[in-house]
Amino acid sequence: MAGRLLRATEVDTRLLGMIVALAVIWVIFNIFSGGTFLTARNLWNLSVQTAVVAIMATGMVLVIVSRNIDLSVGSMLGMVGMAIAILQSEILPDWLGFNHWAIWIIAVVVAIALGALVGGFQGFVVAYAGVPSFIVTLGGLLMWRGVAWAMASGRTIAPMDGTFQILGGGARGSIGSRASWLVAILGCLGAIAMLVSARRQRRRFGFPLRPMWAEVTMGASGCGVILASVYVLNHYFKPAGLAEGRTDIAFGIAVPVLITLGVAMAMTFFANRTKFGRYVFAIGGNPEAAELGGINTRWMVVRTFMVMGILVGIAAVVQVARLNAATTGLGTLAELYVIAAAVIGGTSFSGGIGTIPGAVLGALVMQSLQSGMVLIRIEAAYQDIIVGIVLVIAVGIDTVYRRRMTT
Repeated sequence: MAGRLLRATEVDTRLLGMIVALAVIWVIFNIFSGGTFLTARNLWNLSVQTAVVAIMATGMVLVIVSRNIDLSVGSMLGMVGMAIAILQSEILPDWLGFNHWAIWIIAVVVAIALGALVGGFQGFVVAYAGVPSFIVTLGGLLMWRGVAWAMASGRTIAPMDGTFQILGGGARGSIGSRASWLVAILGCLGAIAMLVSARRQRRRFGFPLRPMWAEVTMGASGCGVILASVYVLNHYFKPAGLAEGRTDIAFGIAVPVLITLGVAMAMTFFANRTKFGRYVFAIGGNPEAAELGGINTRWMVVRTFMVMGILVGIAAVVQVARLNAATTGLGTLAELYVIAAAVIGGTSFSGGIGTIPGAVLGALVMQSLQSGMVLIRIEAAYQDIIVGIVLVIAVGIDTVYRRRMTT
């Protein structure tokens, strides 16, 4: 029965395995935390904490798919975050005044532009100078961390612009119950529209059609997950002190989660529906054949790292806004969690294989592990050991899976 359902719906078994693994992790942590893990409050916090790693993991998928690696994303996040913190805390207020309406817009634009510039520079060195990406980005890891330290001389830069803080979540950075339900309805309509569009494309090009019951099952499952998620988020209520004495005002979906969903949808579109995405996967699958096929592989590598830099800039905005400060430790070890999220999400180090939804799910798995271990008070040293073991197991499963696919 289960096999027939999987064949009919054509669900990716690796993605399904990750969902099952995530469910097991949640149940185990909920048991050991005495029912605290699966509360609306903890799941709301978990969704916000996942945003930064998930945003960067969507870009890391394309970098790894193109047979490269970027070890500098954590240091880049620290450097970009420090730059926009100094900009809106010490430079722009002298010109525009505190909490001017344009400050948060300038900070976001500068973060994205700076990320693209740094990412493009590293990509240029990799593509045109022929230096391995491991070495270039390892140097970037040290260099950008040093730049961040030099900019602030070890200081913590705070506070941030009032409007800018909304981008990090919190009491003001969520859209409330009604708007969350509206987003859920739009999400369901979008999921159904994608299924209808995919079925039309299959019919147009003469591909076999899935049974109608399988299409209905997939649509109902997708809508069920969306509605259930919003239901949970709408049951985390603001404290009375933040809601004029009321205790029935829900946080709803946090702004960082909306940003993550927007980034994930945009990156999925770029990866699957544009020439850029197809070329990146072609380069990862067979670089020599891609070059002989007329693809400018060097320029594509530069663009891939540039996209990674843009996503680091967006993640830096979310992180600095959430903390309402920039510290010298901002983004430390983030590169390991981002790479782990992409690999656990099914991205292969051999290149040519990877999905954006898988990377977002991988980020959720990583953050669930971290959050759960903190909740049940596992010591920091053992947390690193467990995360390392999970990463090795994920790569091992990927290796075994690919070996079976080729035999």
